[in-house]
Amino acid sequence: MSSENVRGINNQAEKANFRFLLESDGTERLDDRLNIIDAFLSTEKHITFDDLMNILRDRGYDYDPDFVRQTLDRMVELGFAQRKKFENQPIRYEHRHLGRHHDHLICTKCGKILEFEDPELEQLQAQIASRYGFQMLQHKMEIYGLCSDCIAKRKPLMPLAMAKTGERVVITDIAGGATARGRMAALGLRRGDVLEIISNDGKGRLILAHDCTRLALGRGIAQKILVTATDKGEGAICEEESMK
Repeated sequence: MSSENVRGINNQAEKANFRFLLESDGTERLDDRLNIIDAFLSTEKHITFDDLMNILRDRGYDYDPDFVRQTLDRMVELGFAQRKKFENQPIRYEHRHLGRHHDHLICTKCGKILEFEDPELEQLQAQIASRYGFQMLQHKMEIYGLCSDCIAKRKPLMPLAMAKTGERVVITDIAGGATARGRMAALGLRRGDVLEIISNDGKGRLILAHDCTRLALGRGIAQKILVTATDKGEGAICEEESMK
């Protein structure tokens, strides 16, 4: 049996389970609510409320948003959906598969969300909890970075202002003449130095880690510092520098 057929059978079982629970509570407008969960189960993507409204409209339904939101909240309450809040993204919803756990990779540039499952990682987390005498009830892992598509689109050389929070970069060149170079020298920044981006919201100053020190750079000077991305080292910048 194909995975698509298995998914269809599972979705029908979920709808039947949802119907049973709603009937037990005497919930009104049962058929309409079943249409909503059917639309939700039609995709395995992490969708927003607006995404769900669009799916319903594409299917010819014109439900009141408050009614849809109430039904979606009920789906979360009864364990058919999970509400997710990833950094710098709107609230999203995904299907809650019973007996299965997965974690997420989130691209900070395009917003793509990738699911992954790793039994060895799950076992390691359980071992760590046990080591500390901790009973693990639930957990989540969210890894933020750049997806392969966004990495492929990046230019090898870019202004520091374009670097993402959490990224490590190497200073490659300085544009802007003597004034910019003097400003760099005053901050102790040189070609070849490794910087870690602590914070970059794309608007205000950048907060950087360099040689055991946090620095705040305005966007003007950050545009003139040319860098390349690097995965050099795993520890803190100051630990890396102290080992030289």
